[in-house]
Amino acid sequence: MSYRKFKADKLFDGYKFREEKVLITDENGKIEAILAAEEAGEDVLKLEGILSPGLVNCHCHLELSHLKNVIPPHTGLIDFLCSVVTKRDFPREIIEAEIIKAEKEMYENGIVAVGDIGNTADTAVVKSKSKIRWQNFVEVLSFTDEKSLENITHYKQVASDLEAALRTSYIVHRTSLVPHSPYSISPKTFQLINQLTSGQIISIHNQEHPAEDELYRTGGGEYLRFFKIFGMEKSPFPVTGKSSIRSVLPYFNNRQTVFLIHNTFMPEEDIIWANEYAASNGLKLVYCLCINANLYIENRVPPIDLLMKHNCHIVLGTDSYSSNWQLSIAKEMEAIRQHFPHIPDETILQWATGSGAKALGWEDELGSFDLGRKSGVTLFSNDFSSSKKLS
Repeated sequence: MSYRKFKADKLFDGYKFREEKVLITDENGKIEAILAAEEAGEDVLKLEGILSPGLVNCHCHLELSHLKNVIPPHTGLIDFLCSVVTKRDFPREIIEAEIIKAEKEMYENGIVAVGDIGNTADTAVVKSKSKIRWQNFVEVLSFTDEKSLENITHYKQVASDLEAALRTSYIVHRTSLVPHSPYSISPKTFQLINQLTSGQIISIHNQEHPAEDELYRTGGGEYLRFFKIFGMEKSPFPVTGKSSIRSVLPYFNNRQTVFLIHNTFMPEEDIIWANEYAASNGLKLVYCLCINANLYIENRVPPIDLLMKHNCHIVLGTDSYSSNWQLSIAKEMEAIRQHFPHIPDETILQWATGSGAKALGWEDELGSFDLGRKSGVTLFSNDFSSSKKLS
């Protein structure tokens, strides 16, 4: 058996920094030891940067990779959504080629697992050959109760198509139905998704724009422009007089792990309420940050300090090429460090590795350099501006 030995400026083991340590793996990437430099022997590969377990991207839309550079930055969310809906149809060969390139980019950047949103099974072939582990979130869109059963049936077929394609993979993947957002799911559709996802991991885009809360509080606001694309002149959703998260999270009570995505305009009182609701109703909440997407669309950052204040389970995502300049967890970390310089590097690294692995239910295999794992080995530049896969 041959071994690989890595030593960098710093070694992050998934929990904390380890000083002057050498990481040793077997030829297949299994973690064999972390030793003091003087105990590691010869043939140590010396590197500049930070060694870390493989990265976990908890929110992506791989199927939208063909929209790279199509939608300009800083349009605001409503115009952005209108553009995604009206511009996503490209020739199939272009869609497939860009999916291949985006998967390759993430793999080479050291990403080992992805929570990936999809409205279609366009990514199935690429995922079946990928060395990345995929949690497929088949995203349901269903504005009215009248269409809820028809739409659920359609998306269940998408999920079946993905699952069938991934049976040929040697990696175990998962697939679940998820709601897109509070502004695209009717009450009956929420109820059906709750019934179909008992104990599963699901996600929902949350409070990306103040108009989301206005929609539920008054029935009005900027989302009415978005609904017109679908032939609706008024909001199809009930007016609750409450914020969007307080209006829709109560649809779920079936032991789900719920990823709240973005949370860009989530106020402290809603964070407190959501955490209390989850604790009382058997849910696990995960708050996924996609800071570069927030900057790309709204030129705004999420309320990270508030989430940390209330001990929220934080993970990182890239979102899609429709709303980001790259699909790099390193760049997400760099942006967090730039806008929140007081957050320790160890904390940001935890969000990118062990926290994401735990949220996706793969903490026994990924996210740390615990002995015997094949968690992947990633090398960061010291400023978090880049990363690459080593093993």
